[in-house]
Amino acid sequence: MSAAGAPQFKARMFERIDRTPSVASFRFNPVAPVQFKAGQFVKVLFDETNRQNKELNKYLSFSSAPMHGYFELTKRLSDSAFSNRLRKLMPGDEVLFQGPSGNCVLPDKPAKIGFLIGGIGITPVIAMLEDIVQNHRPVEAILMYSNRVREEIAFKPELDLWQSRHKNIRVIYTLTDCPDKAAQCVYGRIDAGLMRERIPDAGDRQFYIFGPPGMVNAMEQLCQQAGCQKENIKAERFSGYD
Repeated sequence: MSAAGAPQFKARMFERIDRTPSVASFRFNPVAPVQFKAGQFVKVLFDETNRQNKELNKYLSFSSAPMHGYFELTKRLSDSAFSNRLRKLMPGDEVLFQGPSGNCVLPDKPAKIGFLIGGIGITPVIAMLEDIVQNHRPVEAILMYSNRVREEIAFKPELDLWQSRHKNIRVIYTLTDCPDKAAQCVYGRIDAGLMRERIPDAGDRQFYIFGPPGMVNAMEQLCQQAGCQKENIKAERFSGYD
């Protein structure tokens, strides 16, 4: 991720939404209109005097589609200095941003796409799926979404609603810690066998992968094992994401 050379803008936080026990969304009203595409990201600049401060200045993906007058950012909150600054935001607080940036965006023409996502990597996917729904895009999407436990599936109500109302969206939840084999979830990690079973037409799809570098590298390999063409894999690596 990089926003080097991108414009800067300010926005005021007006709402916090708790998505899971550890994940929260923050909604901002930009001081002036901001144009972005679903799948892009911004750099949050809590330290305006030292732009190289990696503890307080970090990248976050938009978790809302562009048609709103506001934009939303979502993060799994840890004990880091950056997360603590997010926690302390109050309605009306103004924050400096740099961006938007990123090329992992939806295709303009009709397409079949897939997402291989773990945990908080879901944030740009939510913006993209919302864009598909709201703008009636001719895109057929499958999301394979891995989490540890059911309680940490961020945006599950939205995902369940979208796939229940739109036949062009399908969601496959996988849980790595699921002793009761919860209904409507697959127990275990995303692997090549699961991809072949649940996405038999993987070779015909364009895949998007968002997450930490190690996870992205592993999912890229799985895609290729499942028959995906390398040129049809679009990835964004979230580095320093704590």
